[in-house]
Amino acid sequence: MLANEASTTRCPKCQAQRSDGAEECVRCGIIFAKYKSLTTNARRSPAQSVFTEPEWFPTAKQWLIESDQTTDSMTFYGRAVVFVALAWWGWTFITTPLETNYTGESFLHLINLPFHEAGHIIFILFGRFMTILGGTLGQVLMPMICLGTFLIKTRDPFGAAVALWWTAESLMDIAPYINDARALDLMLIGGVTGKETDGHDWNNILTMLNLLEWDHRLAHLTYNVGIVLMLASFAWGGILLLRHYRRLPT
Repeated sequence: MLANEASTTRCPKCQAQRSDGAEECVRCGIIFAKYKSLTTNARRSPAQSVFTEPEWFPTAKQWLIESDQTTDSMTFYGRAVVFVALAWWGWTFITTPLETNYTGESFLHLINLPFHEAGHIIFILFGRFMTILGGTLGQVLMPMICLGTFLIKTRDPFGAAVALWWTAESLMDIAPYINDARALDLMLIGGVTGKETDGHDWNNILTMLNLLEWDHRLAHLTYNVGIVLMLASFAWGGILLLRHYRRLPT
């Protein structure tokens, strides 16, 4: 009886004294409930271990979901408005064919444009091909940098979900540009089409790669990747919003 009592009042890892009701060891810092779960999983048979979650899953869940512990009501309502607006607008992007160039005619195109042009300048040191491709890279990298900043620097997964939405929209904005590589009908910044100049970025890129006839397929692939990422942003933001709602003070 005394032996059983001693075993239940000591840390199972470092054997330090454990006070009744304590959830964490004061010496080694383990969480008793998680330690018990880990040791239980370690004792499972190989057949049972097939159904355990991957090792990276808890870390990803912590960064993407659980790091958001906001309980503020006004923040929740603000997030809800942003989520509804982006879901409505994003669904319009998703259900509109890329051939309409709806994304390229939205005001977000004007927001993407400075990062596109900056990309040409940033990548100019890496040769002509990268200078031309740099416009597209700059346009896509900027929202991805914002996504990483929200996740790593500010620990704001909801902000990261919005940045993922922006990344998706940016890809969908590029797709009509790729689709026009042969036709050269899109109006460019100077008020002229590619036919009236020496082409445009994606005409030059695909010509240099001898892939000009792949323009439509590559455009649809890019657009579809954007759709998948946008749907993922809906799911991510929705989960965070639901968890935030459950944390609101009653």
